[in-house]
Parts: sequence; structure tokens; C-alpha cells
Amino acid sequence: MLERTIKIGNLFDFYGDLLTDKQQQIVKLYFYHDLSLGEIAEEYEISRQAVYDNLKRAEEALEDYEANLSLVKRHKEMQEQVDNLKEMINKISEQISKEELRILQEIADKLAD
Repeated sequence: MLERTIKIGNLFDFYGDLLTDKQQQIVKLYFYHDLSLGEIAEEYEISRQAVYDNLKRAEEALEDYEANLSLVKRHKEMQEQVDNLKEMINKISEQISKEELRILQEIADKLAD
């Protein structure tokens, strides 16, 4: 369940705004606030099945967006490259000037954002 929650959280960070308002709210309540299907159903005065269906459609939409756009995958790859860059900067830090080191670290930090 934790792996699924992390995966949906990452997808939601990138694509959540593309979901309907209702789907966004249900995903937030279920994954971020840890409410049960029954609690969400009670809050929205709908059936548990309707909550489940909305969650299922939202998850499928998020997966489809990632399959087509690959933003989460690209972001992860970029983070790995930034980590590699920072590692290389640390390795050469004593061989370059403090100013060059500062500039490289600044570049790596900007890429990480």
C-alpha cells in the first residue's frame, strides 16, 4: 500500500490538476489524509462504490498521463543526473578554484529545483 501511495503521490504532483475537481478531492482525502472509502462516501454523501470508482478512474488517468508524457520518469532521471553531477563536483572540488566550485554548485542546485 505504501508503494502505491508514493506512486500516486508522485503522479498527482505532476498531473493532479488535470483531474476533475471531485477526483482531486477524493485522491487527496484517500491518499494524503488517509480517509477510508466509507469516510469519503459519508463526507460527499455518495456510495462507497462511487468513491472507489472515482479513485479508480483518477488512478487510471494519472497512469495514462504518465504513459503519454513521462514527466515523472524524466524528473527522476534528471534528479539522478544532478546527484551524479554533485558527486563529480565533490570529487574535483580540491582541483578547481573556490569561484569555479561555487559556480558549479550553484548550477547543480538550480538544476535540482
